[in-house]
Amino acid sequence: MNARSREVFRRVVEGYLDTGAPVGSRTLTRSMSEKVSAATVRNVMQDLEYLGLLGSPHISAGRVPTQLGLRMFVDGLLEIGDLAGDDRARIDETLGSNSDEVTTVLDRIGSALSGVTQGASLVLAPKHEAPVKHVEFVSLSQDRALVVLVFANGHVENRVFTPPPGQTPSSMREAANFVNAVAEGRTLSELGVAMTREISARRTEIDSLAAQLVESGIAVWENKGESIERLIVRGRGNLLTEDGHEEDLQRIRELFDDLERKRDIAEFLELAEEGEGVRIFIGSENKLFSLSGSSLVVSPYMNADRKIIGAVGVIGPTRLNYGRIVPIVDYTAQLVGRLVSDRA
Repeated sequence: MNARSREVFRRVVEGYLDTGAPVGSRTLTRSMSEKVSAATVRNVMQDLEYLGLLGSPHISAGRVPTQLGLRMFVDGLLEIGDLAGDDRARIDETLGSNSDEVTTVLDRIGSALSGVTQGASLVLAPKHEAPVKHVEFVSLSQDRALVVLVFANGHVENRVFTPPPGQTPSSMREAANFVNAVAEGRTLSELGVAMTREISARRTEIDSLAAQLVESGIAVWENKGESIERLIVRGRGNLLTEDGHEEDLQRIRELFDDLERKRDIAEFLELAEEGEGVRIFIGSENKLFSLSGSSLVVSPYMNADRKIIGAVGVIGPTRLNYGRIVPIVDYTAQLVGRLVSDRA
């Protein structure tokens, strides 16, 4: 987009977020930085509509941003404001005394966050480090998945993460089956350590079996040590005359398959523990809640060791005042992180 298209697009989105109503060309001509006719603005709006960034709810009723348009605005044009003093004060007031239980304070913070933003608040309590009893990986879409963690003390947590590329529901079931087989008595972090040991053991076994094949010139490593490494066999027919080599090769294939599965499982566990900064999910991107007409602004919070232990967020209509909501959610997440660390 050129400068004029960008300004028209930005003013349409800001007008819609402010009023919730379609924005017309005549309204825009009064606020544009350059003097242009309503016809010129209409042409620009039609181009933006053709690109899928704007839509027309009714004939001649002005334009509103599409979900794609809102995503582009949030990612590239959104101006994040500073946290207002009044908003900060209302959130700070919820801390109360040090004698209050963490769950009580989190409940007050959730109520304050809802009151300040006029949206539904979301506060996920600190993650448990109890032993894991059962794990399920559920595919939500091509690039989103849900991990359900059931702990030995009866606590249940759901976390959304981005799975490694190319995963299928069956591969996720296989990963869950393996994790559940070795999960008894282990925390999520300990499971990650156990998977690292498994991967190292498989790597050592492959190297040992392949060494003789490589030394005799029957096979050679390609991309040795990388994630896409392969053992290339030369002259398959020669293996028939070499005692044990065919069996060794078959065993190596099986170990490679097992190694790849365990690498995927290790990545699942790592992603299940990771978190991201403030994120905005718009409309149908908000698959966790299946609210296509809503948006979710969410941020994880950390303990003193900089480890993600929970999250806070706000759910509201897609025409949220994102520039105001984002710093509120970000500040609240930092506040909750400090609170939990101090009480630990």
